Amino acid sequence: MKKPAEKVPSSKALLSLKLDHALLDPGQLSGMAEEAAQDLMAEGESDNTRLAYRAAMRYWAAWYGARFGSQLELPVPVPVVVQFIVDHAERSTKAGLVHQLPPEIDAALVEAGFKGKKGAPALNTVMHRVSVLSMAHHLAKQPNPCTDSVVKALLSKTRKAYAKRNATPHKQRALTKEPLEAVLDTCDDSLKGKRDRALLLFAWSSGGRRRSEVSEAVFENLRRVDEGDYLYTLANSKTNHTGKVKPEDVKPVVGMAAEAMEAWLKASGISSGPLFRRINKAGHLGDDALTGTAIRDIVKARCALAGVGDDFSAHSLRSGFVTEAGRQNMPLQETMAMTGHRSMDVVTGYFRAGAAQVSAVARMMDARTRPTRDD
Repeated sequence: MKKPAEKVPSSKALLSLKLDHALLDPGQLSGMAEEAAQDLMAEGESDNTRLAYRAAMRYWAAWYGARFGSQLELPVPVPVVVQFIVDHAERSTKAGLVHQLPPEIDAALVEAGFKGKKGAPALNTVMHRVSVLSMAHHLAKQPNPCTDSVVKALLSKTRKAYAKRNATPHKQRALTKEPLEAVLDTCDDSLKGKRDRALLLFAWSSGGRRRSEVSEAVFENLRRVDEGDYLYTLANSKTNHTGKVKPEDVKPVVGMAAEAMEAWLKASGISSGPLFRRINKAGHLGDDALTGTAIRDIVKARCALAGVGDDFSAHSLRSGFVTEAGRQNMPLQETMAMTGHRSMDVVTGYFRAGAAQVSAVARMMDARTRPTRDD
């Protein structure tokens, strides 16, 4: 006998119910909803992004307190943002490059741990801190001084001033094939050596993975395929926060990278959870995933051990993959499909830098014969 369908209450019936909670104002968020929204936004950010935002706001508070003698509160007036920029950005004078941050405040910020060293920070650092302040105002729904025309014009002219004196932003060296091979040679057959070899090859060969993507890599997203290779599903990345997997999110882990991964999984016994984990001083495997900072430190330590230089970082794996693709004349679209870049602006710079090293056009003077042309 067919069971009768349950009757769904109408909207009018719901309105007539006497519910034991306060009704909400549809024109604004409740305090609880506001807090829940903030929690979701924070949870959706990567650990590295949250740490960077937190550090930037701590610096703003410390600088403001030292400069104005009071506690930082939002909204910040436009003149304060202008003062921040001229305090930290260098400008050319007859006496040379100068910035406005008083030496005693500079020293105090360094001593308190808010700055790494005395002097003007990199322009990228200044821009990032202004961007973080802008985001803070946006999230707090406060008037945003960083979008003021005076601030925007000053930032634009500051960028041009730096460019005119060839003060280009510092970029970490690209870890291309040759130096990476030297780095891999430092990875022995110990548990840590097998982990680091698998980590480096996974990050590089699967498209230059960001350190947050390596830190968040889990066994459940790794699938064994024919001939000993693997496919890794990148369910969460900088360009995919929805968790919805698209075909381009499946990355190959093949060849040397697959062999290193197999050796690591066999040695570690990992069958679930984080792929790359902490190993304590006694050589025992932990349950916790490596942090982004730990991954950066591994790259730098291995590069130092290999003697390839001290100007590499975790991002060098990503830029190295793209640069090497350019050197080997790999298709740009295929390279971008591996890296996950959506915009060509960033990837093209590294790609062309690699391609320039093997440019036939640049070596025309070295050609021994000239092509003939039929008349």
